[in-house]
Amino acid sequence: MNRNKVIKTIFDLSSAIRYVAIYHEGNLTTSVRQGLLGASSAESDKYEELIVNPALLTLIKQRGNIDCGGSRFILVGYGHFYQFIIPIQSGHLSVSIELTANYMELAERITHIVINSFK
Repeated sequence: MNRNKVIKTIFDLSSAIRYVAIYHEGNLTTSVRQGLLGASSAESDKYEELIVNPALLTLIKQRGNIDCGGSRFILVGYGHFYQFIIPIQSGHLSVSIELTANYMELAERITHIVINSFK
């Protein structure tokens, strides 16, 4: 898995992709589209990827495994963007999406990329 190739492939999906992060095997790789309005700070993004998103994924996975048939992804609606978070083996992939985008279509396309990249 080439992280930079995966990140570029996701950015190429749409100009509505604001940010992509891959947290895999304890290593964090991030990339931000330049010139964004309402972007969060790099330090804030770092802690979201290292602490918040792994905790959310753990909670949702445990709940989903009780009687919901598991879990596929999380979509958080922040004030300036949507945050799409999907588990991968030994980590997660996180993508910020503009509020005006068709986030469910992008979520399905990103899921397809993840399935093909993290086998």
